[in-house]
Amino acid sequence: MPEAILITGAAGYIGSKLAERLSNSFEVVGVDIREPLKPCGKFYCCDIRDPQLKTIVAENNIKRVVHLASVLESSKDEQRDYDIDVNGTRNVIEACLEGKVEQLIVTSSGAAYGYHADSPAWIDEQDALRGNLEIPYSHHKYLVEQLLAETRQQHPGLKQLVLRPGTVLGANTRNQITNLFEKRFVLGIRGSDTPFVFIWDEDVLGVIEQGLRNGQQGIFNLAGDGCLSIAEIAQRLKKPLLKLPAALIRSALGVGHALGLSRYSPVQVKFIRYRPVLHNRRLKEEFGYQLQKTSAETFDYFLEHARARGQIA
Repeated sequence: MPEAILITGAAGYIGSKLAERLSNSFEVVGVDIREPLKPCGKFYCCDIRDPQLKTIVAENNIKRVVHLASVLESSKDEQRDYDIDVNGTRNVIEACLEGKVEQLIVTSSGAAYGYHADSPAWIDEQDALRGNLEIPYSHHKYLVEQLLAETRQQHPGLKQLVLRPGTVLGANTRNQITNLFEKRFVLGIRGSDTPFVFIWDEDVLGVIEQGLRNGQQGIFNLAGDGCLSIAEIAQRLKKPLLKLPAALIRSALGVGHALGLSRYSPVQVKFIRYRPVLHNRRLKEEFGYQLQKTSAETFDYFLEHARARGQIA
């Protein structure tokens, strides 16, 4: 019998692609709050906070868990989002420990480092995780990483592979970041290059698969080689770059958000201005993964497909 693995967030963007990719060589068990469009293996409609998760792990003799479930964009119910991200991860960890799971793979985020003016030009895995209390996604990822660190100390028998991706792009990506590229012009902040690191979704899947097959552990940034400045992105998009003072953008977002005209709040300025730029040396040298696309190649690949389907003019 093939080894059984559990994927949380199995109906999501990465989760569904991973389930399909692994279904030929593993017994895939997926959990999510919604049905996947293309089921692969056994599926349970289950919230990651549900005590039933422990039963699913035990009854299916799960030995490896890939925890992908997360709140990517705020639901405007901060307590709910916190509960899913942090307490949901706690429930996943408890299910792993109770079920004697051997390996836990977690997709964290480069956002766990935080968006700060004094961040290193290139962030290594040994640099401090600081998050941002005012940016829930970043804060939650920071708290999840603290929880994982405590678990590593108290339960070293559970192997952990913690992945911190930059901006993930693929042929069909639509998210908060790609929304910025769909406007008539590219908005920049005066005095900031706003560098982006991108990782191809197929490289994310490749890293997870390699980690599963080899039983690897550790903490690794996921990013293609190099980065693109906001000016280089605008040039590739063939759109004008409008650079405005940070104070002006904050003021405009404050008014627009208060009036319900914009879903973005003034904190978005920090999100764009101080983006963490992830170094991938450890991924290549220590984990041993050969990246298939650079940051620039990943963006160009996304852009080609987004233009073909009319997502970007």
